[in-house]
Amino acid sequence: MSPRTGRPPKEDARENQYRLRMSDEELRKLEICCKKTGLSKAEVIRKGIEKVYEETNEN
Repeated sequence: MSPRTGRPPKEDARENQYRLRMSDEELRKLEICCKKTGLSKAEVIRKGIEKVYEETNEN
């Protein structure tokens, strides 16, 4: 039997983690965004990163 069993890794595996602190107000806003969009907190944060990245790299 193969020494490694289980699921094969994804091509875009998310192996990096980042922990952050936020105020009660920031958390409230994040939760509102999640409820309105149906996205997870992680997905909302990823979309925010992508949006800021696109805005800062406009030519």
